[in-house]
Amino acid sequence: METKRFILLDIDYVTENNRPVVRLFGKERGDNKGRSIIALDRHFRPYIYVIPMGNTEDCIKQINTLDVDEIRIVQKKDITQEKEMLEVILFHPQDVPKLRDKIWNLSEVKEIREHDIPFYRRYLIDNALFPMGEVVVNGKTKTQKAGPGISSTDENLCIFNMEGKPEPVAGGIPDLKVMSFDIEVRNPKGMPSADKDEIIMISLASNFGLESVLSTKRSSFDYVETLESEKEMIKRFTEIVNTECPDLILGYNSDNFDFPYINDRAKKLGVPMNIGMDGSGIKFLRRGFTSAAVVRGRLHIDLYPIMRRHLTLDRYTLERVYKELFGEDKEDVEGDEIWKYWDSNGEKLEELFSYSMDDAIAAYKVGDKMLPINRELTRIVGQPFFDITRMASGQMVEWLLTRKAYEYGEVIPNKPSQSEYSRRRGFKYVGGYVKEPVKGLHENILSFDFKSLYPSIIISKNISPDTLLKNEETEEFHTAPEVPHKFRKEPVGFVPSVIGNLLKERAKIKDIMKKTDDPMEKKILNVQQQALKTLANSMYGLYGFARFRWYSGECADAVTAWGRDYIKKTMKKAEKFGFKAIYADTDGFYATYTGNVEDDA
Repeated sequence: METKRFILLDIDYVTENNRPVVRLFGKERGDNKGRSIIALDRHFRPYIYVIPMGNTEDCIKQINTLDVDEIRIVQKKDITQEKEMLEVILFHPQDVPKLRDKIWNLSEVKEIREHDIPFYRRYLIDNALFPMGEVVVNGKTKTQKAGPGISSTDENLCIFNMEGKPEPVAGGIPDLKVMSFDIEVRNPKGMPSADKDEIIMISLASNFGLESVLSTKRSSFDYVETLESEKEMIKRFTEIVNTECPDLILGYNSDNFDFPYINDRAKKLGVPMNIGMDGSGIKFLRRGFTSAAVVRGRLHIDLYPIMRRHLTLDRYTLERVYKELFGEDKEDVEGDEIWKYWDSNGEKLEELFSYSMDDAIAAYKVGDKMLPINRELTRIVGQPFFDITRMASGQMVEWLLTRKAYEYGEVIPNKPSQSEYSRRRGFKYVGGYVKEPVKGLHENILSFDFKSLYPSIIISKNISPDTLLKNEETEEFHTAPEVPHKFRKEPVGFVPSVIGNLLKERAKIKDIMKKTDDPMEKKILNVQQQALKTLANSMYGLYGFARFRWYSGECADAVTAWGRDYIKKTMKKAEKFGFKAIYADTDGFYATYTGNVEDDA
């Protein structure tokens, strides 16, 4: 039996003999540090929970008429009640959508749960694995360089057959190889078309010494590598990726432009784009109204959606984002001018080479600045880095709660049906308190701000769907002001406990920050506390979001009611000390001092 320890980068599953094989992609630690590894787990099966209508044995008999692997009786908490449920284990993830409705329509089945958890996410949650963290697995290295869905020619790749469950282990910040890339296209007639417009440059930057522009034209710049044709240029790009084996590949709008375009041109020219760790090509997944480019085992991170989530700007070009983050202008060539620079073959061509190189370097620098907080969000939420960088904050919160529910032995609520969604949308509640600004010029202004107002209210008043009282069945409860909602004081509710742990962890980290003199440690800790703050502050607004699994209109109503009450009382108290509020909004207000400043100084 061998033991392998590696940084978990990516996860998926493939099918072998009609059964799922989970593949964990990583970079080894220890003696083989830096070597790529694909660990194969053939033992994990998909499952759903079934709530029987009445008699459990009758329900089991009905389900057994279908093609299921195994049925177990389990106890799970469902919001406020402990319930006996059935864990129905299936043979393959594709059996879940095939059998879901058949099972739900059985007369002895009341409801099914957790039928819409993607298989790879289920694996991470059930095994307590955190992407970008370290994992220990036991098993045996395959001597043949082949495996399910694996066609890589990388001689250094380790393919490992797992025995037993993977074990998460504590580790430091992973030391990863990062490469950014950008392409330039000659498009004299409007928007670039992969059918006819050639790629003229592919620029690359990295943290391992690679800075290069691949092109078919020569340059005086040392970083320009000249190839005979566009076909050879794309081949060279593929060769670099497979030789250098970057863990992260960064782009800017690369989901929607760079990767689709280079992939289409490669197909047209007959170049295999097999740049995945397993030797696979680029795959494109639909995500809402957009698509995402997947390179298996190498995390492709499109910085564009990250910047839209983290920054509020008038436009989100790479030039605008770079200026915002670094206060510097980067080189710029208008898109409709690129072909003219290319055709000039003179000074303008050199400017285009410089611009192309600058694009890759700028993308790398933007990633270097913005990826640490996303890495921390990945380690907290426990979902793949690829997914986290494309998630809204509300989605991150829901997946964090899903993981915590599993840890607490709770079954998660289903997403709402269309009729339930419409009902929720019809529930109206009053938001935060807003005082219109008093017109005029004001002096001696002070700002009053509540620290984490809504998260603090949720924790202090124990506001959660599982603590909401339908009647006064307990002696100890909190009563919300203005609205008729009551919440039991004990035990601590599910959502307050999760938020509370986030804020406790953040306070602990901030305390360490104050004590350390190490600037690097302080920087790392600051990123960690920012990630915790992001999740905690995102959680309160979801109570009123109609598609949220843990939706509760009553909870949302109570949170904002207490918020209004606190800010109004604070404004009134401030008046007793000579302050007059001139503007208020949700969790803070501005006030002017009406007394004599000099006398009171």
